[in-house]
Amino acid sequence: MNSTDKIFTLPQLQEQVNAWRRQGQKIVFTNGCFDLLHLGHVDYLEKASQLGDKLVLGLNTDASISRIKGPNRPLQDEMSRARIMASLLFIDAVVLFDENTPQELIEAVQPDILVKGDDYTIENIVGHEVVLARGGEVKTVPLVKGYSTTNIVKKIEKQLNQS
Repeated sequence: MNSTDKIFTLPQLQEQVNAWRRQGQKIVFTNGCFDLLHLGHVDYLEKASQLGDKLVLGLNTDASISRIKGPNRPLQDEMSRARIMASLLFIDAVVLFDENTPQELIEAVQPDILVKGDDYTIENIVGHEVVLARGGEVKTVPLVKGYSTTNIVKKIEKQLNQS
């Protein structure tokens, strides 16, 4: 399987999720920008994948990241980020979403388990009501402290300014 085989449109993803469900698979969903992949991301996603059978990643489009994080982001385009994320062995599906939050995507996918990092409370996780209403679970996983794309960018900028 190529990493591109794990990048889905929403209709394709819904078909795939339904097929997994027919096989009795538990669907885990998480989302984010994943602009520069780092240890914190890998650790978080690996832990999230262990909560069920199939991990679906909602990935912000370039436009949504620019709206959320400002005009200098993302650092990598959406297809590069999607391909990198899809190459991770514990991610089963990647789908892009253009909204500021994954609410509509979560409503469409109806995951069994919704996951975010422990910097969120369950009540602050977008889509928690949708998942809980259908009997699913909303969980947080511990984050590796000190890793963030913003910190990496700041470190690079600091080093550039010193040279």
